[in-house]
Amino acid sequence: MRPDRIVPLIIAVALFMENMDSTVIATSLPAIATDIGTNPLALKLAVTSYLLSLAVFIPASGWTADRFGARTVFRAAIAVFVLGSIGCALSHSLTDFVIARIVQGMGGAMMTPVGRMVLVRTISKRELVGAMAWVTTPALIGPVLGPPVGGFITTYATWHWIFIINVPIGLLGIALATRYIEDLRVEHHEPFDIVGMALAGLGIAGVAFGFSVLGLNFLPWTVVAGLIVGGVCFIAAYLVHARHIANPALDLTLFRLPTFFASVTGGFIFRLGLGALPFLLPLMLQVGFGMSPFQSGTITFATALGAMGMKWATSRILRRFGFRTILVTNAIVSAAFLAVCAAFTQATPVAVMMGLLLVGGFFRSLQFTSINTIAYAEVDHRRVSRATALVSVAQQLAVSTGVALGALAVELTVRFKGSPTLDASDFPPAFLAVAAISAMSVFIFARLSPDAGAEMADRLPQPTAAETSDQRLG
Repeated sequence: MRPDRIVPLIIAVALFMENMDSTVIATSLPAIATDIGTNPLALKLAVTSYLLSLAVFIPASGWTADRFGARTVFRAAIAVFVLGSIGCALSHSLTDFVIARIVQGMGGAMMTPVGRMVLVRTISKRELVGAMAWVTTPALIGPVLGPPVGGFITTYATWHWIFIINVPIGLLGIALATRYIEDLRVEHHEPFDIVGMALAGLGIAGVAFGFSVLGLNFLPWTVVAGLIVGGVCFIAAYLVHARHIANPALDLTLFRLPTFFASVTGGFIFRLGLGALPFLLPLMLQVGFGMSPFQSGTITFATALGAMGMKWATSRILRRFGFRTILVTNAIVSAAFLAVCAAFTQATPVAVMMGLLLVGGFFRSLQFTSINTIAYAEVDHRRVSRATALVSVAQQLAVSTGVALGALAVELTVRFKGSPTLDASDFPPAFLAVAAISAMSVFIFARLSPDAGAEMADRLPQPTAAETSDQRLG
C-alpha cells in the first residue's frame, strides 16, 4: 500500500483508539465504581485526571519528537497508552484507576500531535487534504460511538474489556508504525523549555479542567473559578516568559501566519459550539425524550456515518471551491444543522433525526478536515512539531470549553424556567446558543486570502486584479 494511504491509516487507528477510550468510559462509570468499591461521583476523578495529564504533557510533544524521532515517540506513546489501559483493567481501587488514567493521558498527549506531525512531514501538501480526512474522522466518530459501545460492553461483557481491547489495537499500531513510518527527527534540536512547559501545562490544565466541570455541579463554584483564574494566570505568565526565550515550549509566533491564525482561532470558535453536540444530544435523547442509551447511541451514530461519507469527497470539494469559500460557507451550514437539533421533539420520527444528523455530520467532517489541513499551509518543516503541539492545545481547550458552554446553557435555561426538573424543553435554547457561537467563526475565516492553501487544495492561485488587467490589455 502507498505511504500516503498506509501512514494516515496507522495514525487514524491510533487516534481512534484514544478518542474512543476517552468517551466510552462515560457510560461505564457506575459499573466500574461498583466493582472497585467507590461511588460514580468520586470516579469522575478518573475522567478529569486523564484530561489534566493530556493538557500537561501536550506542550512537550513537539520537542520530544524532534529530539528522539517521530516514529520512536509515536510508538512509545502508543505503548504508554496501552500500558495505562492494562492498568485500568487491573485496577482494584480508585487510586489505582486514577493513576492508570494519568498514564493513559501521558500517552494520548504524545499520540495526537506527534501523529499529525508525522503526517505533515511524510505526505506532500497536495496529498495532505485526503490524508488529513483519515485523521479527522476518528475525532468525529469517537465521541458519538463511544457511549453506546461502552454501554454494550458493560451490559453484555464486563467493563474491563473497554480497556483490554486497546492492547491488540495498540500492538498492531506499533508493528505497523515500525514498518511504514520514517523516524523523522531534527538534527540540530534546541534546548527544552522546561519552565515554559510547566507554566503552559499548569495554565492549560487549570483552564481545561475548570471549564470541563463548569456547570456540572462536580466541585464548588469557588474551586472551579479558582482553577480557571489560576489557569489564566499561568498562561499569562507563560506569555511573558515566551517573549524572553528563543525557543519557547509553545511557539506563539506561528500566529503571524494568516492560515495558521485562521485555523487555530477560527477552529477554536467553531469547535466551541460543535464540541457541545456529543454532550447535549445524548442527554436530550435520554433525559428529555426517555430513550435508552442504546436507542440514543443508534441515533447519534448517524453523525459518524456522515463524517465517514465526507472523507471521500473532501479533496474534490476543496479543489473545486478552495479553502476560504468552504470554510466561510460551511461554518454557516454546519451551525445551521446544529441549530436544527433544537427542533427535535419526542414526536419527531427517528428517521428524520438520523437523516438530519447524517447530513450534518457530512458537513462537519468537511469543516474539521479543512481547518486541520490549512493550519500547515504556511508552516515550514522545521516548525511542524511546534505547530502540531499548539494546534493540539487549542483543540483540547476548545473541546473542554464547548462541553462547559453546553452544560451552562442548559443550566441557565433550567434556572430561568424556575423548575429543578430537567426536561426536553430545556435543550433547544442550548442548541441555538452553541450554534450561534460556531457560526461566529465565519468572521475569522472570511479574512483568509482567496488563494489560501491553494497548493494543498491542488488549485491554481487566482490572478490578482492587476494581473487580470494586464491579461486583458495583452
